[in-house]
Amino acid sequence: MQRFLRGPGIYILILAIIIIMAQLWGTPTEAPLEIEYSTLVTDINNGKITSINITGNEVTGRYATTGRQFKAYVPPMLMTAFGDFVDSKAQQGLINLTTAPEPQPSIWLSLLPFIILIGIMLVFWFVFAQQAQGGGNRVMSFGKSRAKMHTDDRKRVTFNDVAGADEEKQELKEVVEFLKSPRKFLELGARIPKGVLLIGPPGTGKTLLAKAVAGEAGVPFFSISGSDFVEMFVGVGAARVRDLFDQAKKNSPCIVFIDEIDAVGRHRGAGLGGGHDEREQTLNQLLVEMDGFSDNEGIIVMAATNRPDILDPALLRPGRFDRHVVVGAPDVKGREEIMKVHSKGKPLAPDVDLKVLAKRTPGFTGADIENMLNEAAILAARNGKKIITMQELEEAITRVIAGPEKRSRIVSEKDKKLVAYHEAGHAVVAKLLPNADPVHEVSIIPRGMAGGYTMTLPEEDQYYVSREKLLDRITELLGGRAAESLIMNDVSTGASNDIEKATSMARKMITEYGMSDVIGPITLGTKEEEVFLGRDLGSYRNYSEKVAALVDGEIKHIVEESYKKAENLLRNNINKLHKVAQALMEKEKLGEQEFNEVFASA
Repeated sequence: MQRFLRGPGIYILILAIIIIMAQLWGTPTEAPLEIEYSTLVTDINNGKITSINITGNEVTGRYATTGRQFKAYVPPMLMTAFGDFVDSKAQQGLINLTTAPEPQPSIWLSLLPFIILIGIMLVFWFVFAQQAQGGGNRVMSFGKSRAKMHTDDRKRVTFNDVAGADEEKQELKEVVEFLKSPRKFLELGARIPKGVLLIGPPGTGKTLLAKAVAGEAGVPFFSISGSDFVEMFVGVGAARVRDLFDQAKKNSPCIVFIDEIDAVGRHRGAGLGGGHDEREQTLNQLLVEMDGFSDNEGIIVMAATNRPDILDPALLRPGRFDRHVVVGAPDVKGREEIMKVHSKGKPLAPDVDLKVLAKRTPGFTGADIENMLNEAAILAARNGKKIITMQELEEAITRVIAGPEKRSRIVSEKDKKLVAYHEAGHAVVAKLLPNADPVHEVSIIPRGMAGGYTMTLPEEDQYYVSREKLLDRITELLGGRAAESLIMNDVSTGASNDIEKATSMARKMITEYGMSDVIGPITLGTKEEEVFLGRDLGSYRNYSEKVAALVDGEIKHIVEESYKKAENLLRNNINKLHKVAQALMEKEKLGEQEFNEVFASA
């Protein structure tokens, strides 16, 4: 009923009422002519009226000449005389007389307007009462937790649905054991962990791991975002924390999962102006609920964040978040397992090799891999294929990294030649450098924000990078600018992003990695941000102007030496540069095998 009245039903009801009222109280198009008693008698005598109907004291009929309907009222004292008068006229055959008993009005017909009016009032009262009640509920529900409780076994996620995180799953399996059989731990005096904090970059599967823990344990799972606690009203966040743990106690043992906890668990006292009191009250209540005077037996709080550096220390101590599980990007084996999970239900061609794809996707998170496989399926459907081939998967990897191709963009021959030599410079320098990654693909087709790209991929996952590799990477970045200068005798704005990356890499080598012979193995600058500047506004310089001048000189030296090295490599291999650039202008894109063949033939 409520849904009917909130939708188009209320308008249909009002329209029906208006039609009924118009039928009841509407007037006909031509109202009967009301005449006096004396006029009625005169017209009967003159023969203008030949047919009348008497109903009580009311006389109706039509004029014989015009056909106009009339109505007249006979006074009660004259009714007897009028009756004798029309009887005599009827006996003479001058008029046609009919009589009917005086109608008794139906009680329901007389009450119908009042019934309709009362019905309208009841309808509007019901609607307004529901709205007022809903508004009151909304006002009173500000302090209610917005956590969603998941207990549906049909959609249960288990550790089998999580791939590429073996160590993380092993850490969390103990939490499941605590929930399933706490007795064997309690007999040894072990205390159940009160909190597990999942730390890692976005898309690595922190939320999925929390769901898998709840699915494996078979216990209720409450999920809420950190931003759902704080509202514009003071005290709402703390009230919601209390209500959340009250619900959890009623359903214990259970898991409470707070996603993006950094929204409510930031360091107290941080922020311009001394902090946010409402957020701090919410955090204080969360600290008390997790480890205060009241016991929360059977409640495990899990949280996820990619900014552990800004969380309050009181939240991270043992007794609150006892375990910190780092969920990083998967290695090559983990990526292959993740691809197997996300490729279920997708028809892959027989030549698709997930091991090869795993090697070509270093740094991809679980979300990136899922997106890559989905993009490949969309590309296959767009091309009218029934199966997904390596061609779509390779294109999907490039789309995730660099964005979609823009083949419709019109590029002049001059710009096309410039981009071809620029990208050929990157590729040739990368091929000639001993520590550079192998060239995977070179293209002059605009993609994303770039007019072209040279993709180099490592043969294996790299966790540490040497000084020589960083220098070769800077040289590779400057290869495009060096090729422009050699061939065009001019430079363009196309190398701005390369120069920016090279300069940033050189600065980190000196200030963070201690790779400068002049400065030495010293870290310059501090990462201990000022609390009253919000802990987010960047670090401050803790070295003198003299050292700053040395840093600038070292950056300039590294970049210039790398540029000269790239220029010399291209000058000594100018035929290879021309050959690769010509192939790019003809084919627009060169894969790894094609590039190696062109490079070797020069």
